Amino acid sequence: MTMPLRMRVHPGVLAVDGHAGPGSGQAWRRQTAALGVVSVAILLLFATDVRALATLWWTSTTFGHCLFIAPVVAWLVWQRRAGLAEITPIAWAPGLALVALGGVGWLLGDAGGVALARHLGIVLMLQGAVVTLLGPNVARALLFPLAYALFLVPFGEGLEGPLQTATVAITMPLLHLFGVPAHVDGVLITIPNGYFEVAEACSGAKFVIAMIAYGVLVANVCFVSWRRRAVFLVVALVVPVLANGVRAFGTIYAAYLTSVERATGFDHIVYGWLFFAVVMAAVLALGWRWFDRAPDAPLFDPATLQTVPRYRLDAPLAAVLVLALAALFPAWSAAIAGRAQTLPERIALPDVAGWHRVELSTRSPWSPNYPGADHFLLGRYGNAKGDQVDLAVAVYGSQHEGKELVAFGVGALREDDVWLRVADLPDLAGGSAMRITAPGPVERQVVTWYRVGDTLTYKGPVVKLETLKAKLLGGPQRAVAVHVSAEAVPGHDPRARWRRSSRRWGRSNGWPIAVRE
Repeated sequence: MTMPLRMRVHPGVLAVDGHAGPGSGQAWRRQTAALGVVSVAILLLFATDVRALATLWWTSTTFGHCLFIAPVVAWLVWQRRAGLAEITPIAWAPGLALVALGGVGWLLGDAGGVALARHLGIVLMLQGAVVTLLGPNVARALLFPLAYALFLVPFGEGLEGPLQTATVAITMPLLHLFGVPAHVDGVLITIPNGYFEVAEACSGAKFVIAMIAYGVLVANVCFVSWRRRAVFLVVALVVPVLANGVRAFGTIYAAYLTSVERATGFDHIVYGWLFFAVVMAAVLALGWRWFDRAPDAPLFDPATLQTVPRYRLDAPLAAVLVLALAALFPAWSAAIAGRAQTLPERIALPDVAGWHRVELSTRSPWSPNYPGADHFLLGRYGNAKGDQVDLAVAVYGSQHEGKELVAFGVGALREDDVWLRVADLPDLAGGSAMRITAPGPVERQVVTWYRVGDTLTYKGPVVKLETLKAKLLGGPQRAVAVHVSAEAVPGHDPRARWRRSSRRWGRSNGWPIAVRE
């Protein structure tokens, strides 16, 4: 009779196939040291973007939660340390594909002026370094921490507009329910003793974005069932939106009962210190009874991660390949930057038939914000009928970080401007239109066009795409922003003035700077 042969693999004990043996601890020290060197080198290669990313984390209230992502990722890895000790890290060539993907993403973001793509590319390169130097078995064990690192990338600014609309939709019925005589104009809510702007900062976007990161973490740590995870994530998104609407209602209702100053002062304290904590606690309490993961349950099974990967590499060679691949993309970017277009030394506003130049308004001065433009022109035109129109033109020979036609705080409205966007208006003559207001109150309407190379558009994403194409494919990199604006004056239709003033190209030294209807 033959006896069955039993083998037990203990941490640090190497099996015959060479995966978990006496050399495992030595392999971990060697591979993690190489990973540390490579990671630091990647951060130094892209130091400008890393610095901008860290500044955004530190200064932006919307993305302040990103400061906590790296410690959370470290904690998630620490939780898995016992299981990781049973796996031998092996450098793996296919991980270079993730490094290349991140590098291409960074290059596209750099060429197109898209910070999100650059930041995402850097994180993907770091993730690719982990997969390349530690191998597929370790990567599978660290799958959630690696994926969770994507929350290091600031995202979600596009949620602000829809969330502003949702906040207004929640607030107005509550005000009417409690007898407050309020009416809404776009994002402005007016009550008898004041008016409130449901601004981007008040839309609740910062809490929704942070709650996505928080909800994903809790869903992984506290749940096993994918159905329960999905339900919890829905709750984590819906609750802060509803809570923000109630908070906005409470602020306006308190102002109606007391004063705007007292209500908004209290709101800033509640909004900054208590609101998010209460919402987080509420969401956690709602999901508590359905938690189905035991606190001591294993996060992965090391026994299933002992396969021998194909396409193995020596650790030093893998480190060199990762660094060489990552360094390729900044070099490519430098070559692209050398193709910037030279602009004329002087560019003038156009002469428009039937219109003449007049002094700018002192009653309601308005000026777009283009801090990186090579040329910026602003002037006012009048006609015999008494119509007056402001024309602003920003011209770029090329674009790069800090010198962009479309970016946060760049354009018709600057960050913390006295002018506030009230509502979007129907497009006019191929341009996007919006209504803005300033204290006084004074109201304006603004129409915006962009021209990149030979493409005319009013859409920011198209500007980014055309900029990317011009840089990568060698097309003309010149770019122009044109804004036509008019004050809302009784008896004078701003849109009629725009039509009369935007029917031809304005040219100065052969440079097109106005827009034809």
